[in-house]
Amino acid sequence: MKPVDQAVIAQLFTEARTHNVWQDKHVDDAVLKQIYEAMKFGPTAANGSPARIVFVKSAEQKARLVECVAAGNVEKTRSAPVTAIVAFDNAFHDQLPKLFPHADARAWYAGNDAKIARDALMNSSLQGGYFILAARALGLDCGPMAGFDADKLNAAFFPDGKWQVNFLINLGYGEADKLHPRLPRLTFDEACKIV
Repeated sequence: MKPVDQAVIAQLFTEARTHNVWQDKHVDDAVLKQIYEAMKFGPTAANGSPARIVFVKSAEQKARLVECVAAGNVEKTRSAPVTAIVAFDNAFHDQLPKLFPHADARAWYAGNDAKIARDALMNSSLQGGYFILAARALGLDCGPMAGFDADKLNAAFFPDGKWQVNFLINLGYGEADKLHPRLPRLTFDEACKIV
């Protein structure tokens, strides 16, 4: 592989921002499918791919979702053209015969609820990061967030208990003039060691 142009790094990282105020601009379902088609290739342990995404667009479903978020997240969620619920499948290991066919990886998880929960959360979080990069690469702005009642959201959207929410990502075209000043980041020396 060769390095990408610095403009790509800027779009994905250095110039990209977390948005909270959204333009009234439609996000086409085809773009949402493109996000998934790109992010699904990011690596996960044993190719387990536990993330499950629910794209909330309709007014009815947005109203249900808004009932689950903290007061400070209501307006940004309501006004976002799309909110992605990044969830994980508690039975993701049942797909391992298909996704990791060269070993009996399902046996690594069967009956081990602690390992299932740990790996589902860890790997769906990784996939959520890939999701953000894919969305940015496709020209969308993102507003990832916690700040919701997980039990209430799971009851509203995943009543059978098979999937569980990890976090939310508001999606659309952000209002750049409504951004807060960029917050500082740790330096390399503060956050990293080469050993």
